[in-house]
Amino acid sequence: MKKMYSFRKKIILVIFILGLSGCVSAPEYKRPAAPVLANMPGIYHRVEAGQTLWRIARIYNIDLDEILRVNPNLESSKIEIGQSIFIPNRRSKVEFSASYANDDFIWPLKGRVIANFGNNYRNFMNKGLNIQPYSKTDVVASRSGKVVFYASNFGNYGKILIIDHGDGLRTIYARNAEVYVGIGETVKQGALIARAGCAGRDKAAYLHFEIRKGTTPQNPLFYLP
Repeated sequence: MKKMYSFRKKIILVIFILGLSGCVSAPEYKRPAAPVLANMPGIYHRVEAGQTLWRIARIYNIDLDEILRVNPNLESSKIEIGQSIFIPNRRSKVEFSASYANDDFIWPLKGRVIANFGNNYRNFMNKGLNIQPYSKTDVVASRSGKVVFYASNFGNYGKILIIDHGDGLRTIYARNAEVYVGIGETVKQGALIARAGCAGRDKAAYLHFEIRKGTTPQNPLFYLP
């Protein structure tokens, strides 16, 4: 049984890795039309400082995709303080606690976003964020987890790391000049794991960062503060 479980995990990981390059030409996914909110029970949550859409979804115990489905205005933008978000099938507001912060995501690199999620960047559909460092090229773990994949030359991704966070979410760190962790290592949020660099024919130095739910790319701006 253990061998079969291990085999299944490897198959899932292979599918996940192939998806890095295989999904760039896939047609854009369109979410179902949002229902008429006037006919749906729920409440409005007003965004406060430090809250992310992912954290709001977890606090209300609702799938992030469901929040996006009933709030189509969120599809291509990050949330802002004071913004109202409709939470379906909920009757009361939930209070946030500072203790949740340890489980949130943080920015993996201090820099400028030069390509957002869903942008066409140099003839490729971007499945994450391309972040150009301000000065230091230090790349840190966006969230605590276990390194499950490393490759020293993964095509246009160059040196690439994948960290599994144990709840169906994984983060990808690609185009690194140096990598300081290996497969099987457990890393803490904020730990130095690599330094951003370049890869392939693109000589510009930046980090390609992704958040994936299973094999499906997520918009990192919904998870990052």
